Amino acid sequence: MNESGRVEAFSDGVFAIAITLLVLEIKVPEGAGDRLWSDLGAMWPSYAAYAVTFLIIGVMWVNHHTVFQCIARVDRTLLFINLILLMGVAALPWPAAVVARYLREGNAAHVALAVYGLFMVFHALAFQAMWWHLTRTGHLFDERVDVVAARATRARFALGSVAYPAAVGLAFVSAPLTLAVHGLLAVYYAFNQVPVPIKAEGVVTEPSGGGK
Repeated sequence: MNESGRVEAFSDGVFAIAITLLVLEIKVPEGAGDRLWSDLGAMWPSYAAYAVTFLIIGVMWVNHHTVFQCIARVDRTLLFINLILLMGVAALPWPAAVVARYLREGNAAHVALAVYGLFMVFHALAFQAMWWHLTRTGHLFDERVDVVAARATRARFALGSVAYPAAVGLAFVSAPLTLAVHGLLAVYYAFNQVPVPIKAEGVVTEPSGGGK
């Protein structure tokens, strides 16, 4: 296993644990009896927080994998940036639990989604820092990557650092709408990713690459 493969394997473990812990916040109703259907329905905030956060972590994992497929070697700076990113990933079950608990609680719901949005801002900035470090000199990429073209994608890669702060503001307008927007942003990053320019016999192609 090469250097980047070892880092990716460690990262995969963190992603897997975080995405698995999400389901623990969906509790089984106690003593519901004949009210089980209604009690299960009343838990919709837990289902919504689980589904959106599962999607977010899943898309982040896919994009993280795509970026590391183009990395041949690592340095200490990349290792620490990756650790900072994983710190946020490992913590995501907590804001998801806060949203599940307070989504129907009036003003508390706005705060819950604002906190959730701040976590997304953190991830966006961490991904952006990783990409800027990788493209600064290009010395960590393998020979397939067109470094100049990759550097030109920085602005598109940083879209999340604009969209997610806007979502924090939206949280104080409508908490359910904000959660839906986070889900839509995850879908956007799943299907409209920043291209990682790859050299192919002198021609640059652009397979899907990572973003946040």
